[in-house]
Amino acid sequence: MTAPVVVVGGDAAGMSAASKFKRDAPERDVVVFERGEWVSYGACGLPYYVKGAVETLEDLVSVTPEAFVEERGIDLRTHHEVTAIDPEDRTVTVAGPDGEFEQSYGDLLISTGARAVEPPLDGMERDGVFTLHSMHAGAEIRRALGVETPSVDRREAASVYADAESPESVGIIGGGYVGIEMAEAFAERGLDVHVFEMLPHTLQPFGAEAAATVEDHLREQGIDLHLDTPVGAIRGDERVTAIAAGDEDVPVDLALVGVGVAPNTELAEDAGIELGPTGAIATDEYGRTSEDHVYAAGDCAEATHVVTGEPDHVPLALTANREGRAIGQTLAGDPTPVGEIAGTAAVKAFDLEVARTGVIDEDAAREAGFEPVSVTITAPSRAHYYPGGSEIQFTIVGDRESGRVLGASMVGREGVAKRIDTVAAALHAEMTAHQLSYLDLAYAPPFSPVWDPVLTAAKVLEGKLE
Repeated sequence: MTAPVVVVGGDAAGMSAASKFKRDAPERDVVVFERGEWVSYGACGLPYYVKGAVETLEDLVSVTPEAFVEERGIDLRTHHEVTAIDPEDRTVTVAGPDGEFEQSYGDLLISTGARAVEPPLDGMERDGVFTLHSMHAGAEIRRALGVETPSVDRREAASVYADAESPESVGIIGGGYVGIEMAEAFAERGLDVHVFEMLPHTLQPFGAEAAATVEDHLREQGIDLHLDTPVGAIRGDERVTAIAAGDEDVPVDLALVGVGVAPNTELAEDAGIELGPTGAIATDEYGRTSEDHVYAAGDCAEATHVVTGEPDHVPLALTANREGRAIGQTLAGDPTPVGEIAGTAAVKAFDLEVARTGVIDEDAAREAGFEPVSVTITAPSRAHYYPGGSEIQFTIVGDRESGRVLGASMVGREGVAKRIDTVAAALHAEMTAHQLSYLDLAYAPPFSPVWDPVLTAAKVLEGKLE
């Protein structure tokens, strides 16, 4: 009897792989071990759950555990943690509600995801200090805000805040994706918001020009920004009372630490599976690791960057889903590359859309062997005579020698989050600035000027490259 495909981790990559495998090879078995309760959920929606735009945690679930079992025929076991992998014997050790056991596998997918980084700050253990990378954390933060948390039956959030006074202020440590999205969420809940960023700008991957525009807008919304300001400690006794930043202690009632995520690689490392230069699990174009019959995908794994051709680690939802689907297809007998990444991303910052793709940082471009040239323009989002339009700030980077587009970032009130996809497609096609400037893009006054900002930016970049 053929051993089943075993998947470790039941979120985006794992469940995409299991679903595709079972669809293409319905006669074969697949077992998914998930150490928690929740599977196939959108962690990216947690800031909007805290804000109140999403009412319940269940709204973030794409497919329920029951549906995976009953409708897709997947042997999904929640509350089962894989504690060891033996690549030689092709077994995993699993700790479940009924004790520990071994499970054999024909092929194994490691999709253990990533975790929120907890920096070595004094005070991280205090009540009122949070990270946000799990459903449980989202529920805890809503509880701490004194907000009713309906439909939290799957995993009861901590209730240590039930008797505390409603918080009036929060300190967010880190000005990245989570920090900016949570600044809006907390402000919507009526809190005074302080954002602490040790670098000169927030949203570092989006470039200084876009970040500066966002920062001006955040200040207009009443957010207190503490830039170029490392945090030394989180003050308080049992509960947080202040953030020690620079030469002052800023009083706060809550603290959110959002300084990034780290891939969960310990299980792979203990099994002798190689990590790559980014610290995530090294994989080839099909998601295969250094061990035969072992694959890795999602936030725990590296991928190849489409511009540099080098391994990179950019943990994003589409990457995980796409890689999982490809590996599921490979395991079913149709070898399918997992695809390259461009790091394409978008963030909502109150009334602004911010987006990026490719290589924007000129130093990083030089390290990759390019001679970068960048331009920044502003262009209207709609025809100048059509009401409701606004300016889009657009930075685009190209290579002087080849003319190739390397990356771009945009910020504006509308039309940004999807326009970046045009540039992402150009990166995958290795287009030059000239080729990008001649794309036949859609035009109608309510949606764009005749020369779309993407085309205008490409034209300006082409001129500078020449």
